[in-house]
Amino acid sequence: MDRLSTLLAQFGMHATTFYAGPFSGELAFDAQERSGKLHLVNTGKARLHIAKQEIVISQPSLLFIPRPCKHQLSAVATDNTQLVSAAVSFDGGLDNPLTTALPDYMLLPVSELPILSDSVLWLFSEAAEQNCGKNAVLNRLFELVMIQLLRHVMANSSMSSGMMAGLADLRLARAVTLMHDQPAKAWSVGELASAASMSRASFAAQFHKVVGKTPADYLLSWRVSLTQKRLREGRPIALIADEVGYESPSALARAFRRKTGASPREWLQQQ
Repeated sequence: MDRLSTLLAQFGMHATTFYAGPFSGELAFDAQERSGKLHLVNTGKARLHIAKQEIVISQPSLLFIPRPCKHQLSAVATDNTQLVSAAVSFDGGLDNPLTTALPDYMLLPVSELPILSDSVLWLFSEAAEQNCGKNAVLNRLFELVMIQLLRHVMANSSMSSGMMAGLADLRLARAVTLMHDQPAKAWSVGELASAASMSRASFAAQFHKVVGKTPADYLLSWRVSLTQKRLREGRPIALIADEVGYESPSALARAFRRKTGASPREWLQQQ
């Protein structure tokens, strides 16, 4: 069971490195940015201002902000701070299932992320050199770090609720992954419970407790997310309806409005 591949295939990520090297000044970001941010502090110290807090980063750390958020990083003048930073965007826009499933920010010491250790070392080594294709390599390394971070989140059950919490629960993950892989199928609670090796009642209760939605509502949310992505890509609603399990464009439009409050056409115009 691969809990991430379909998710990443549908809502892939793209990193663009914008800082790599010694850091002695200040970087400021506002909530109008159109991407998340991934910062890695290697040596030295830095101050983080976020959510009305000031946090001193005094050891090698990863800071991931999945959605646009006002924050500021500044170096401590007496220290030799090394920083690499990238903008991270996802297919499907800012409201894609991956970003909405994560907290406002994650600040983790690299020492607590053994799965990332080799990639982080490679990333800082590449940042220190002036090799051909440097930025392309840094971008790919940031994307690799992001995948490994998501693995870490699942392996350590870091989320208390939502999609990532469901994927971290190995029994529920079988059902969630089936819905991700085959969104057009009219999944019943019995079929999903069987995949999770649970009774219908136990599965339904556990799914709602962990994911925060009923299985039917989760499937609807996933279908709407796929529809939104395909609408952005310019696909016709008739083809999308068939791909996500509706017998007609009007049936999809009704489900879409029920979830978003707008028709597919209205929603796309707002974007």
